[in-house]
Amino acid sequence: MVTSWRGAGSNQAGPRPFLGRRPLFLLGVVEHFLAGLGELGILLGEAGDDAPAAGQRIRAEPDVIGQAGGALLVGRQLLGGRGADETDEQNGACELGHPVSPPDAGIMKIATFNINNVRRRLPNLLSWLRSARPDIVCLQELKCAQAEFPADAIAKAGYGAVWQGQKTRNGVAILARKAEPVLIRTALPGAPADKEARYIEAAVRGIVIGCLYLPNGNPQPGPKFDYKLAWFKRLNRHAADFIEHDLPVVLAGDYNVAPTPLDIYPTRSWNKDALIQPSSRAALKALLDQGWCDAIRTLHPDQPMFTFWDYKRNRWPRDAGLRLDHLLLSPQLAPRLTKAGIDRAIRGEDGASDHAPAWIVLT
Repeated sequence: MVTSWRGAGSNQAGPRPFLGRRPLFLLGVVEHFLAGLGELGILLGEAGDDAPAAGQRIRAEPDVIGQAGGALLVGRQLLGGRGADETDEQNGACELGHPVSPPDAGIMKIATFNINNVRRRLPNLLSWLRSARPDIVCLQELKCAQAEFPADAIAKAGYGAVWQGQKTRNGVAILARKAEPVLIRTALPGAPADKEARYIEAAVRGIVIGCLYLPNGNPQPGPKFDYKLAWFKRLNRHAADFIEHDLPVVLAGDYNVAPTPLDIYPTRSWNKDALIQPSSRAALKALLDQGWCDAIRTLHPDQPMFTFWDYKRNRWPRDAGLRLDHLLLSPQLAPRLTKAGIDRAIRGEDGASDHAPAWIVLT
């Protein structure tokens, strides 16, 4: 199945037009294929005297478009070029006080937000996009079928999108402000039979964005917890490939793990929960030990920085939260990290998700 896309300002939805009139550049060399990936399709469009006639478009429709074992095709627009419908902006700050830059500037704000039903909470999402103005957003728990994703409304808000939906649960998406994410894959490699919509990967402005919704794992012990740990192993294998090829990557999403006691409010009521089990924490630590930078914790080493407050037991008013949503940076990107934070106030809005957006700023 081809994941749908909707570009900012576009009136058409359908298979993602991967290549257009702009030349594309091959960043990286294929050294080996990832397990379960199959064959890499490489498409190279060139502009100039020998270019196809004006108006001709080259389309690519496989789920996996441009990345295998470190090979990545990135459009010029992803390296900072403007789209035809983009206008100049002045550097400044958004309503939440975060830095905002034009799409072609070096500053980039990246956020992750478990929206917990994108159709039900679309007003909340659109309001936050207007006030926070992130350049890239990873969404989790869309809880809608592929055709039900609110692509039109998100495009009108100025964001291109790729997404992988699943009816009633799961679902992930990547949004890009005044840009069109270049789809790489719609599933985590290593288990072709796994049809859960938990991972999507795209290239945006020269960075690989992996958006993930890791399994919750409850109740534990049991098959759901086994699935969580097996999924984590697949993620770690995939992440190691990025490290091996020294690619600029952000792995952002709801990891469903509170890494340390600092990442959960003082309580014993969660002691048997899958979110804080030693094996869950060990799996995340193994990922970090590859060289990934936990952006939020790096810049806020002593503060809880909660991102999730359960609806039950009055946990939001009591600030009884957990830090489950993480943005991990590859070694190539880590030196660019300048700011990070949580938009806590979003959790307190009417009809809010039980998560708050987490964000970082790269320069």
